[in-house]
Formats: sequence, structure tokens, C-alpha cells
Amino acid sequence: MEIAYRIEQPLKMDVQLPVNGLTALLGGSGSGKTTLLKALAGLLPATGQPFAGLPPERRQIGYLPQGYALVPHLTAAENVALALSSKDQSAVSYLEKVNLAHLANKLPKELSGGQKQRVALARALAREPKLLLLDEPTSALDATARDSALDLLESLSRNLDLPALIVTHDPYVASRCNFVGVLETGVIAQFGSPEEVFQRPATISIAKMVGFSNIFEGIVDKITDVGIFLTVDKYKFRVETTEPPPTGSRVKWGIRPEEVMVVRSDRPLPPELQNNVLPAKIARMKKRGTGYCVKLSGPLPLLMLIPRHVQDRLQLEEAAQINVVLKPRYIHLFSSPV
Repeated sequence: MEIAYRIEQPLKMDVQLPVNGLTALLGGSGSGKTTLLKALAGLLPATGQPFAGLPPERRQIGYLPQGYALVPHLTAAENVALALSSKDQSAVSYLEKVNLAHLANKLPKELSGGQKQRVALARALAREPKLLLLDEPTSALDATARDSALDLLESLSRNLDLPALIVTHDPYVASRCNFVGVLETGVIAQFGSPEEVFQRPATISIAKMVGFSNIFEGIVDKITDVGIFLTVDKYKFRVETTEPPPTGSRVKWGIRPEEVMVVRSDRPLPPELQNNVLPAKIARMKKRGTGYCVKLSGPLPLLMLIPRHVQDRLQLEEAAQINVVLKPRYIHLFSSPV
């Protein structure tokens, strides 16, 4: 489904976005994510397609708001029944779609956060929508419940052939969707698969949103058949790119922390990587989940993420001198300095 909406209040927005399968609308606080959902649902004035000019009750939309908006004195089945358009429909059948039929007679206060969310989702599905809208549906869930909810949403979208737009500020949630649109200053600044957006962000602001912590500046020294050589201080890196900037131009570039790699003394690097080796000192190591976040000092102040099995093998310590390599295909050149 193609969305093309223009909104004047409370934010000025002009959004064009395809919704294919489970599509994430990723943006920071105040970027207008919820505003767009409310406009699509007919709760805010806007112009555009689809559903232009229709009142909320005539829009074939299932809307899952933040907080779920369940009626506290009604059971799960009774909450779902509020959205049924025909007496022939069964509220329990929609609870079955979200694996919750066994709790049909429970009140919201007797349900967990994840179960409340699924009741609200069943109620949204009971409208037999052509488009499903989900406003930060995982924000109140723990990690396990979040993953289960995303698995369910992806399965429902695929099996029901139902386009679903999920708005989120969480890059992890966006990474689990089929497509990602990044909302900035009222427009879609980038759209693509999670791999495209997370590995090749269009702007520096998007890069920071999706986890690029290492962003620097360099000068294009030489253009080759497979990319460029980039001069940074006294070092020269090889970078793979299909769209090389002109020789002599100053560019911004970055690399994800998880793609900075330690050079092992027992594994000689191939010749094509020799240019991309940097000396570094471990300034700080901090455990993060099952891995480690390593802050490096040296020619470049890099941040590196390493999994536990790598640390178990290398036994890195603070103040140690190491070499790291920045693989040419993992270095990203930004097309915009914004």
C-alpha cells in the first residue's frame, strides 16, 4: 500500500511511504510518527491517500495505540467484540489468531503487558483492516516479550497479506521489520530494507540513529576500479564504493563498532587489507550483554564491539596495545554531511 499524506498541524509533514509487509517508521521523539498514524486513522486533519476524506469509522484500518486502550471492566473477548462489524463474527476467533483464546474471559487487570497487547491487536484485526497501524507496540515489553510480539506481527502480516506500519524509536525493532522508512523533519529521509538502512545510512543523523558510533572525515586521495583510497591524517584507507566522490574532495565516512576487527598475530592479513590496519590502545573495556564495548585511543578514537567468544580467545585488557583493521567493504561514505 502506498501512503502519500500531507499534514499541516500539529506538525508540517509531507510523507510518501510504501508499506510492504511489516514496515517500520523509525524516528526520534517529536519527529511526527504518532501524528502520521493518527492522520491515517482519521483522527487528525490531513490530505492524501489512502482513505482521503473518510471519517474514522469508514476507514479500513486496525489501530493499536500506545497503552492499548482496553476497557478495564470488559473481558478480553468483550474488548475484541467492540470492533466487530457483524454478529456472525466471533471475538474468540480473533483471539485465536493471536494465541490468546484461552484467556478470553480474563479482565485486562488479570493479563500481562504482552497479553494486553495481543488483546488490543485482536481487536484491531476484528475490524478486517486493509492496513494495520501500530504505535510503539513493544515499548512496554521486556526483551523476550518484545521478540515474541515481533514474531507474531510478522507472521500475521505475512499470513493475512496485511500491510502493517509500526512506528518506533527503537533501531532493534526496525531491524526486525521487512522494510524501514526513516522520518526526519516531516519527510521520509531514507527507505529500504533494514540491511540497506543500517549498513548504508543516507545521512549522518540517520547513521547515529541506527548505531554508527565511528564517524570521521577524510580526503579522497585516489579513485580505483573498485573504490577509492581515503586519506585520514597520515593514514590511507582503501574503501569499496560504486559511487566514488571526486579526487581531492573532503568526505564524511564511518564504520559500525561491531565491524571494527582486531588483527590476530597468528592470522596474517591478506595484502588487500594491509592499508586498512591501525594501531590502537585499549582505553576502556565495558561489558555489554554477552559481549564487550571497547573504547580505543590512537590515530582514531574508535569504538569497537566484540562478542564474548572473541574476548575469551584474545583475552584483551585495558591499556593493551593492539592493531585493528577496517575492512574496505564495511567503511561507509556519507553522501550528505547533514
